[in-house]
Formats: sequence, C-alpha cells, structure tokens
Amino acid sequence: MHIVDNIMLALTSLKSNKMRSFLTMLGIIIGIAAVIAILTVGNSVTANVSEMMRGFGANDIFVMVVDRDTDDDLSAFDIEHLTVDGLKFGSLSSSSEKSDDDYITTDMIRELCSAVPDIYAVNLSHTVGSGTVTREGLSSKASVTGVTAGFFLTNSIDIEAGSFFSQADFADARKTCLLDVSTAEDLFGSSAEAVGKDVEVSGDFGSATLTVAGVFKRQVQSGMMMTGFMSSMLYLPLNTSRAIDNSDGNYTYIEISTRTGVNPDDLKAEIRTFFAPYFSGNEKYRVAVFTLESLLAMFYKMMNMITMAISIIAGIALLVGGIGVMNIMLVSVTERTREIGTRKALGAQNSAIRQQFIVEALIICLIGGMIGVILGIALGTVVTNALGYPASPSIGGIVLSLGVSTGIGLFFGYIPADKAAKLNPIDALRYE
Repeated sequence: MHIVDNIMLALTSLKSNKMRSFLTMLGIIIGIAAVIAILTVGNSVTANVSEMMRGFGANDIFVMVVDRDTDDDLSAFDIEHLTVDGLKFGSLSSSSEKSDDDYITTDMIRELCSAVPDIYAVNLSHTVGSGTVTREGLSSKASVTGVTAGFFLTNSIDIEAGSFFSQADFADARKTCLLDVSTAEDLFGSSAEAVGKDVEVSGDFGSATLTVAGVFKRQVQSGMMMTGFMSSMLYLPLNTSRAIDNSDGNYTYIEISTRTGVNPDDLKAEIRTFFAPYFSGNEKYRVAVFTLESLLAMFYKMMNMITMAISIIAGIALLVGGIGVMNIMLVSVTERTREIGTRKALGAQNSAIRQQFIVEALIICLIGGMIGVILGIALGTVVTNALGYPASPSIGGIVLSLGVSTGIGLFFGYIPADKAAKLNPIDALRYE
C-alpha cells in the first residue's frame, strides 16, 4: 500500500474515533505545550534581562572581593550568593566575617583613579535599607541608597524636576535626596511640588530629615525596573548615607566605567595588577576583576540550567503520552484483527501491515505535537506578556519538540505495528 494511502487510512481511523484519538493525543499535547511554553518564557526573560544588563554599560568593569578559590570568570562562585542590590548586581563576597584588611577602602579607590587614567568614573553605592518616607501625614515606602557622582555617569537616569546632586552635596554630606516620580506624587501630588521641600526618612537605620533636590523618572525596561525590584527608590549622597547609619567607607564591590575607546580587557589587567599587592598577604580573599560579559555568561548558564531542569520534568508528560499511544495502538490492533487477516489473505506483506500502523501512530503524535506547539506558544506569550516582556518562541525548541513527537510515534508505534504484522492470517480471520 502506498504511503499516501496509509496516511488517508490513518486519518479515516482517527475521524471514526474522535474522542479516543483526542484522549490519546492529550499526553503529547500537554508535554509539548509545557516544554514550548517553558522555552518561550526562558528565551524571553533571558533576552530581555540581557538587554537590560547591557544597558548598564557594555564597557563597565566590576571589581569584587571574593574568596581566593573563586575564578575571575565566576565559574567557581555559587550563584545563590548573587543578590540584587540597588543598581548593582550584589556583593559577591563570602558569608564569613571580614576584618578591615578584607575590604576595598576609599584610599585604595582614590589611588586607583590616580594610577589608572583610563578610568572614566567609579560607581560606589551603599544601601542603607528599606525605609518609610513621610510628609505631613502622608507616607511611601522606598529603598534608601547612597551613591557617588559616578553613579549618574554610569547609569541612565533622567531628572523629571529639580536637579542632580551638586559637588557640594557630595563633599559636605548634605542632607539632600532624589525621589522617584511615584514617591513624589504620593507625598506632594506632583514632581515639581516636591523640589526644595523636606521629607522624613525612617527605618531600622534611624531617621533623618532630607531636602528634595530633584525627582527622577524610574527607568523601566521590558516590565522590570532598572533601579532594582523595589517599587520606589530614594538616593542620597554617599557620605550622607554613611552618616545616617554610621557605616565605614569600606567596600566589597565597585563598578568602573571606562573612557571611550579604551579596551576593557586591557583596563581589567591594569586594575587587577593595582589591587594585587593589597591582597597578596590575605589568605582568605582577593580581588576579582571582570566585565559584563562574565556576568552575562553566568546568567545564561543559570537560566539554561533552570530551563533544562523544568523542561525535563515537563518532558515526563511526553513519555506518559507515548505510553498512551502504544496502549491505544495495541487496542486498535486487537479491534482490527479480522481486517489484518483479510489483507494478509489478499497478499499484503508484513512490511505493509507494519507500515500502516506505524504511520497511524506517527499521525497521532504529529497532530498532537502541532497542537501542543500552538498551545505552548500561546501559553508562553500570555506569561511573558504578563511579565512585561515580548514573547520570543524558541524555533529550535519547536523543531526539537516536533522531532521528539515523531520519535515517540516511531518508538511506541512500532511494537503494536510489529504485533499486527506477525499475526497469522488464518488465526486473524477466525478472530471474533
């Protein structure tokens, strides 16, 4: 029998048992849909977060105090220690207590800027903590962070009203602040009304009265605030923030922006050479210097691991679906025993009988796979849109899923097909 005839015969068989055919496909549909949805969400999150991270500065260099056994590419560092902290990626440092000799100090940073002229700006930040901003009975929650002038050079922040901090604000540790638009509107009704007014900031760190120097627009990209995951941010001059919570001037993390035209890899080597003498006698810690590409590589690895793990779990449904296909095909062989006997009596060879049932299993799995792909893309699109990202279906994942569904049809369809092909025609004709 020609392959086209087998396909038409398979479609006719599916139409005559619509409900049974659909239930047979259901496991395949659920498995494929789950895998495609997961891959779509994973691709979308990876692409958009990568774009957001690159927005921090493609040429930025990150300097961190890390354990001695941590590689500069962070491959030996435990991902769970990566925390989001304001506009930076966190403090990749050990959880054990540090002494004064285990930090990057303000004096080191000053000497670094003098010794390495290709540095454009150094971004230092100090998270004071989550606090409450109040004015005349009105209040709003905000994450309070102290920053340097370099913060505004290495990050894209637009002023809605007022101005950035002045040099005197930084030098004299003036009690001034920048509010984001939502906080300003909550407390004053508009951004313009907030400029020059006083607000009270309080939290576990204590309290302070601050004058609003300006109001900035929250930097939102693809559904995620570039200023972190807090709903509101309040920025202070760095020295002001340290005076509020009585913290020292030591750091485990600094971000460096290079001058235009400077090769980041060359500058990395200079910075690493600069810090080496300071930590040469430190048995626990050293300074690691890396670029955004290292962070992105770690992020890609983490996302791929998560996506793969969840996809494997979802793929179990495909295995269950394949078993369902084999079960129904065995039932179909039993129901059509007399038909098989008749065909054999008329001269049909074993290969033709085997091909007929394999094609039928393939048709079931391919139709189920296509429905699963459509459903998976739709589900993935809904989830990514809810997260604020554009959907990015995985073409490779779609092709692979259809290939897997075809393989399932061949594997689980062969046993029933082989059983049908080996039936004795006389016994088959006698079957009731």
